[in-house]
Amino acid sequence: MTLPTARSSFAAFNSVARPWIQAGVGSPLRVGFGVVVVETTGRKSGQVRKVPLVAARLGDIVRVSTVRENSQWLANLEASPESAVWLFGRRRPMIATVQRGPIATVTLRPAPPPQPVTESLSGQ
Repeated sequence: MTLPTARSSFAAFNSVARPWIQAGVGSPLRVGFGVVVVETTGRKSGQVRKVPLVAARLGDIVRVSTVRENSQWLANLEASPESAVWLFGRRRPMIATVQRGPIATVTLRPAPPPQPVTESLSGQ
């Protein structure tokens, strides 16, 4: 009998839990703990990756962490801090700050709103 690897076990759990968490089940209130889906961009593939994580929330700031040094979502955020967090069924664009240590922590803050595109009036 072959036992499942940690990676395949996480993948199986995530495939079942992610849709529920992304829809808002278990989202933390403005101050508190809960579960969120963090959306990253794959550093090699460029594809959107989504992972459910336990989070602490204080207002608009969300903090997640891991003790696994080789977490792919963590490496993706280090490579590209533009990300998103799903709270109560809504996608919220964020910017991640990663701090490595015995427990790696990621602080997610709201991304600045996009700047409106203005056309140059030079030449008129």
